[in-house]
Amino acid sequence: MAKCEICEKNQQTGHRISINRSQVSRRANKTWKPNVKKIKINDNGTVRSIYICTRCMRSGKVTRAI
Repeated sequence: MAKCEICEKNQQTGHRISINRSQVSRRANKTWKPNVKKIKINDNGTVRSIYICTRCMRSGKVTRAI
């Protein structure tokens, strides 16, 4: 399982609740996975590839290598 190397975002678990929310017994276990991509970044003049989530890519926390 890949996780973001910048913000440490990884898989989260919880319950998927049915439409009829009054029934406590109608819950199923669910996992939510982050939108992680493998990209090449420029890290102090060296090019390396890391797993990074799309939120960190949008906010400009890293510079992409060409």
